[in-house]
Amino acid sequence: MAKDAFDLVIGLGVTGHSVIRYLADQGMPVRALDTREAPAGLDDLRAEYPKLKIHAGGFKSGWMKRARRLIVSPGVAVSTPAIAEQAAEGKEVIGDIELFARAASRPLVGITGSNAKSTVVTLLGEVAKACDAKPGVGGNLGVPALDLLREDAGLYVLELSSFQLETTYSLNAQVASILNVSQDHLDRYAKFSDYVAAKQRIYDGCQVAVWNRDDLATRPQNPAPREVTFGSHPEAHYRLDAERQVLTCQGEELLRLDELALTGHHNAMNVLAVLAMSDALGFDRATALATIKVFKGLPHRCQLIAEAGEVRWINDSKATNVGATLAALTGIGEAIPGKVILIAGGQGKGQEFSPMGEPARQYLRAALLLGQDADKVADGLAGVPCERVADMAAAVARARQLAQPGDAVLLSPACASFDMYSGYTARGDDFTARAKEVTGG
Repeated sequence: MAKDAFDLVIGLGVTGHSVIRYLADQGMPVRALDTREAPAGLDDLRAEYPKLKIHAGGFKSGWMKRARRLIVSPGVAVSTPAIAEQAAEGKEVIGDIELFARAASRPLVGITGSNAKSTVVTLLGEVAKACDAKPGVGGNLGVPALDLLREDAGLYVLELSSFQLETTYSLNAQVASILNVSQDHLDRYAKFSDYVAAKQRIYDGCQVAVWNRDDLATRPQNPAPREVTFGSHPEAHYRLDAERQVLTCQGEELLRLDELALTGHHNAMNVLAVLAMSDALGFDRATALATIKVFKGLPHRCQLIAEAGEVRWINDSKATNVGATLAALTGIGEAIPGKVILIAGGQGKGQEFSPMGEPARQYLRAALLLGQDADKVADGLAGVPCERVADMAAAVARARQLAQPGDAVLLSPACASFDMYSGYTARGDDFTARAKEVTGG
């Protein structure tokens, strides 16, 4: 390495901070920049690393040119001209997951998908823990991947976003899975096929590919050494038999749906994916099944937060794309005797909402729409009674008026939240608090 060479970390969010910690631990020369004038945590970072050179408020061309490699956070598009220019000149452009993959010495499970990846990663982590595999669980969820290297893990279970996979070249996972693919992040990708291609990178160098037999976009485009499938398709290895309401493996009954704490067919698919990966990792199946039965899910992901007057109130604020809302709407609509009152809307990220139309007409009593792209969501729900509401308080109050015994009030926005909230967690917390007010807690 040249005497004045350094790594340049671009983006000072949670991931960028973890990269700086990792490189500092390695004794590597590093500098950092962020296009924001005052990124969150900047003062703390400067206090922790007083000698670290940091530039805020844009790209510093001199640093970009002199850096030996660019380590780009997932929130920053590699197509950004200042970054793309350096890549075109042959400079290495990678992300935190590539650094992790080069350093990790334990088996790795990589999981991606448009929806449900946090639930599947968490549940697989719980299974691994119950089987004494000492899992390190994180990535796009929870603990940044590089911070997991500080733990004494026997196995890594990583949630990976398409943005992270764009800058990853040597993952070589023991088990890799794309759970599902639906329109998302079309504000960042020129076309849907580019988004799918980013997801497909998770299979590069993997030993076992676990994919969704109901969603051919999840199938490895290049054959993996071993492939295992899940879904409701008759040829799926791990299958939801909806008629019998059971989960099977090669015809062998594993679980009845009424044994699960999770509800809805979409969650049954998540369980199948976990079972397929658990078996591929050689975990004890009885222990896995026992763990799965008691798993109640994650906050803001189809979370039952109140029930009163035979009406369920469900927080699915994490549903920031159409595919996630479709899964929740269908899964819950099939599971309740009444209808669904849907609260949706926000920043649509360039999505097409018409795929929600048919199931909405089947399962919805009404849709209460708020936020920046409420009108676009309404266009996609043609034939469904839609009302615009000013905010979450108005949505919850109106939902209470509309709901009948047997119904469910579902916050599943199909949109990002940043037009009204700091993130989906704040949106879900607002819904939860207001739902508990109108239901008496």
